[in-house]
Amino acid sequence: MTDFDVQDSREITLEKAGQLQFYRLIGLEILDAAPGRSTSRVTWRPDLTQPAGLMHGGVIAALVDTGMAYALMLCDELRELRARGGSLVSVDLRVKYLRPVSKGSVVCEARLVRMGRRVVHADAVVTNEQGLEVARGDSIYTTVTPEQIAGNDTP
Repeated sequence: MTDFDVQDSREITLEKAGQLQFYRLIGLEILDAAPGRSTSRVTWRPDLTQPAGLMHGGVIAALVDTGMAYALMLCDELRELRARGGSLVSVDLRVKYLRPVSKGSVVCEARLVRMGRRVVHADAVVTNEQGLEVARGDSIYTTVTPEQIAGNDTP
C-alpha cells in the first residue's frame, strides 16, 4: 500500500489517506490536516456497531488514534525525524467515552500538545452531529531510531 514520503505536501498526505485500506474499511476520512492539528470523521453504519447497535468503541478509538497521528504527520520535527529514518510510536493511548453513537457522523479534532525530542503528547475531542462530546482521548508517543526500527539496537 502507499507509503507516506517525508516530503509529501498536505494535499498529497490527504490524498494518500483516502487510499489506505483500513480507513476505507471503517469509512474513516481525513478532512483536514496541518502541522499540529487535524480533523477526521467516521459515519455510523450497522457493520461498525457492537451488539446494542451503538458505534463500537474500537472504531472511535481508531478515529482518535488516527486523528492524533495526522496532527503530528506534517510537523517539521516529525518530518526531520523521518528524513533520518526514524519514526514515532504510540506508548500510551487513552480514550474516555462520554456518550453513545447510534446514528450520524462523529468528527475528531486532534492537536499536538507538546513536541519534545523523545516524548510527544497529542489529544483529541470527538463530537457528534449535534456538537456534543462523544469521546476524549490522548496519546504519548516516543521517537524511535532507524536502528530500533531495524531491530539492531542494543539495550
